[in-house]
Amino acid sequence: MNLDIKILAYHEAVPDDVDLIIEAWQRERPDLDVTPLHALSRLTRFAQRLDRERRRSFALHGLATWEFDVLAALRRAGEPYALSPGSLGALTHVTSGTMTNRIDRLQERGLVDRQPDPSDRRGVRVVLTASGLAAVDSALQDLVGKEREILAPLTAAERDELADLLRRLMDNPGQDLEK
Repeated sequence: MNLDIKILAYHEAVPDDVDLIIEAWQRERPDLDVTPLHALSRLTRFAQRLDRERRRSFALHGLATWEFDVLAALRRAGEPYALSPGSLGALTHVTSGTMTNRIDRLQERGLVDRQPDPSDRRGVRVVLTASGLAAVDSALQDLVGKEREILAPLTAAERDELADLLRRLMDNPGQDLEK
């Protein structure tokens, strides 16, 4: 028996918790088609695992997830690694009040600084400090390594296919999952 057949036989012989949940629902509600659970319950569990791994990776660098998100948005902006608080809020999907609090906390830690906006005397830019740059770069390097490990069971073609399928689900204009 080759390795592929052994792996397939193992997965068919050892159901995961989603298989057990689906089996129970099929028994209790045979009138209901629960096939979406096959993919989406696994996707939920995978997202939870990914979130835990990301939090661990960031914690190794003394960062919370939200701190990484703000620092990463500044880093991706390119030199001089500066954005308005409004732009940061939009990029990280938080309100202006939440962003103000986050900037305050990051500034207290010396990871960002506030500077006058040279194009608007009333405006402020949030700028990544050297410490913030070092923190986000090292955290990103570890994160990418961990995520590479997570995806290691898939071939390059399967990773591309997964990304394409998820993109299609995310970009479906007929669905508003936040309703």
